[in-house]
Amino acid sequence: MSKVKTMEEMPLSKIHFKIFAYTSGSTFVDGYVLGIIAVALSIMQPYFDMSPIVTGLIGAATLAGMFVGGTFGGFLTDLVGRKKMFILNMLILAILSILQFFVQDPLQLFMLRFFIGFALGADYPISGALMTEFSPKKHRGILLGGINGLWFIGYAVSFLAGYFMLSIGDESWRWMLSSSVVPVVLLLIARMNMPESPRWLAKQGREKEANAIVKEIFGEHVIISDENESTEKTTFLDIFRNGYGKWVIFVSVFWSIQVMTTFSIGTYIPEILGQFGVNDGSQEYLGSAVINILYLAGLLPILYLVEKYGRRPTLIWPLLITSITLLTLGATSGLNIPFALILALFVIYGTFNTGMGAHQWIYPYELFPTHIRATAGGFTTGISRIASAVSTFVFPLILGNFGLANTLYISGALLFIGFLVAVFMAPETKNMSISQASSIDSGRPQEDSFTQSKKVK
Repeated sequence: MSKVKTMEEMPLSKIHFKIFAYTSGSTFVDGYVLGIIAVALSIMQPYFDMSPIVTGLIGAATLAGMFVGGTFGGFLTDLVGRKKMFILNMLILAILSILQFFVQDPLQLFMLRFFIGFALGADYPISGALMTEFSPKKHRGILLGGINGLWFIGYAVSFLAGYFMLSIGDESWRWMLSSSVVPVVLLLIARMNMPESPRWLAKQGREKEANAIVKEIFGEHVIISDENESTEKTTFLDIFRNGYGKWVIFVSVFWSIQVMTTFSIGTYIPEILGQFGVNDGSQEYLGSAVINILYLAGLLPILYLVEKYGRRPTLIWPLLITSITLLTLGATSGLNIPFALILALFVIYGTFNTGMGAHQWIYPYELFPTHIRATAGGFTTGISRIASAVSTFVFPLILGNFGLANTLYISGALLFIGFLVAVFMAPETKNMSISQASSIDSGRPQEDSFTQSKKVK
């Protein structure tokens, strides 16, 4: 009789890449939606005669919506399932994307951007939970970390799209904002054929459906898991109990600090480049696109290193390097240095920032069990997005009142705080099964790794 294997022991196959495509679409759309507003805001500002405060509120609206969407969407995902929420989110996003074309005042746009953020925030925990629950143990870090890389692709594509749509005219911002409907509809169609998570089905007592999916995808002699996981019903407060509160704090803090600088600098990078002297026509927009594309240079190395050397060192060192880079940019901001050097420093910052960004998808979904995985992932997503919203709103005010150098110093100092948090709190989950990773410091007992497989035999 063939040896029984678990889903986590299976080699990489077509289904894993399909799930990766379904889930990474979330971050591509998120990156595109958050990136295109940076170009659109600079074009529409004279159209609506917006004050810096109104501009900041619109720039932060999507992130504020993600706080609400992540918090409640993750909880709903653990209650009703991954697939239903996946499809519903994309349908809502398609409608909201089109409506942006018809806005008549800043308040309408603010409300639309908030609800777009709600749907995007809800999509994050669905993606993270689903990819985690399908991933092989030896490649989980690569697959989860790779999802984050699509955010930078979407962000870079948005700047390129915005750059080429500038030629449409004064109302090109309408086309820019509504253009997000294209990737959203493509993703909606693709997700119609995705499977539900067998782990989630099993937690709901629907073992027959769960086993049928596993058998269809992986064949005979494959089981969902050979370890004992909690069979408790999902309650929101469980993410703070049994030792999990520590991980909620850890993930929320390092993620918030990292994205505060990512979104604040990323959203206003055309203005930053303009203050560095890169303000020849639309050159700052093209420079923004080039910088964001080059950020992807940090993706492939981190996906290799996170499995070879572990999660902990690949979070700690990038936090330190990005901190030093932004402090250096602050020190050189008034020296009229060549654009090539400015570009190089931004690329160093961006590549290492991309690298540590992979942990936004690894830690939140490895450190929590199935019945609260999406809830915890959604809550920490929400916390990171409210931090991003605050920084996106405050950043232009700090930039205007205190200057570019001090703004970069503050950003560098925040990343150094993140470095210290990672040094003292970051756990190592490399080569652990989902059950083992989600049991660190929780006191939850583990079943003998061969018990269930023997029972199946």
